[in-house]
Amino acid sequence: MKSLQTEGPIKIGLMGAGSVADFGHGPAIASEPGVTLHAVFDPVFERAVALQKKFDAPHAFHDRELFFSSGIEAVTICSPAPTHKDNVLECAKRGFPVLCEKPLAMTDADGEEMIDAMSQANLPLAVGFCYRFSPVAKEIKRLIDEKVVGEVRSMRLIYIWNLHGIYETDSNGAKIYSPQRTERMLEGGPMVDCGVHQIDLAHWWLQSECEKWSSTGAWVENFEAPDHVYLHMRHQNGALTTVEMSFTYCHTARDPISHFTYQIIGTEGIIRYDRDSGVFEVRKTNGTDYLPWSHEKNFEGMYEEWNRVMRTGEMGHMPTGVDGVKAVAISRAATEAAIANR
Repeated sequence: MKSLQTEGPIKIGLMGAGSVADFGHGPAIASEPGVTLHAVFDPVFERAVALQKKFDAPHAFHDRELFFSSGIEAVTICSPAPTHKDNVLECAKRGFPVLCEKPLAMTDADGEEMIDAMSQANLPLAVGFCYRFSPVAKEIKRLIDEKVVGEVRSMRLIYIWNLHGIYETDSNGAKIYSPQRTERMLEGGPMVDCGVHQIDLAHWWLQSECEKWSSTGAWVENFEAPDHVYLHMRHQNGALTTVEMSFTYCHTARDPISHFTYQIIGTEGIIRYDRDSGVFEVRKTNGTDYLPWSHEKNFEGMYEEWNRVMRTGEMGHMPTGVDGVKAVAISRAATEAAIANR
């Protein structure tokens, strides 16, 4: 796989100037000395300029040709999911390594086409599974690898929240239904949008593929996709993983709360992480170990690893396009099965 022979910071081009670029990728690129934000592209030029100014990038564009020819050396794709395929294929033609936000593709076939194009160009394709790089997730992988709680038999990975609420205020001060909510539900709902992280973590932690799954959904709102989804996976090593995802947990509440937990149940103990209570612990017969708590996401850690990948050509623990296709394939199939069985 090609590596970038660049002495200074790698010049990143950012495609899509929405919320995840603003709160996640922009700050992470700014914090990683091995990369620098060189150009921002968005079809809405005002959004590109706003992100350019916020992170002091040299260029902003609403023309893709100008963006690609601006001197960038790699591309981060944060555009809406339906545009991922076209953007990745363009990057493959032009020789740019790609870090693409999840979900990687709208269909399995699209994902395979993206992987093939980048592979034929001998370029790295990574997926933005930033949960892998949280100190908590990395420590859980170490604990599982070293069998601290014995053989893992069951995992419960839960994220139920309100997706920032059902309403927001427009520029005129009027209360409107959240456009972000509509976009994410039309792209597939909570299992596709958020559940891919947990599906990826389950594969990465256990190093065992899902061989069988079942799912069901609940509808609080009236989209085609369920807004609350339950997925049950059986791995090749016999372990079971339950993933529960929701966008309608406190979505109309004045004072919303969320529920984000990892519970790993082994033959000799459990690992428990509760983001909202600040708990990270291992409970065994000889007592309880209280571990350093951290947030579930780590964009900065992801870019530290991505910088290494681009310079060495070795993927290491960076989530690959194949990882992205596996996660989104299960999440979409689970959502579609829930719809069929409604």
